[in-house]
Amino acid sequence: MPPALPEHPDCPRILGVLDDATGPLRARDVCEALDHELLPKNIEGTRAKLKRLVALGILTEIDMGSFARRQ
Repeated sequence: MPPALPEHPDCPRILGVLDDATGPLRARDVCEALDHELLPKNIEGTRAKLKRLVALGILTEIDMGSFARRQ
C-alpha cells in the first residue's frame, strides 16, 4: 500500500507535475509549474513539501535539490 499523501492541496499537484516531467525538477521549476510566484518563501515552501514527499518514500532526491518520482 503506498504511503498516504500529506493533506496539503499542492501535494497531488506536485506529483502531477513530476509525472509530466521528462527528468528531475528543482523546487523552483515545480513552483513555476504550479503557477506560484517565484518568491523565496514560495520556493522554500515547495522545497519543504518535496522533502516531505521524499521522507515518505514517494519521491526521490536525485542529487542535492533535484527531485523525481520514485521508480
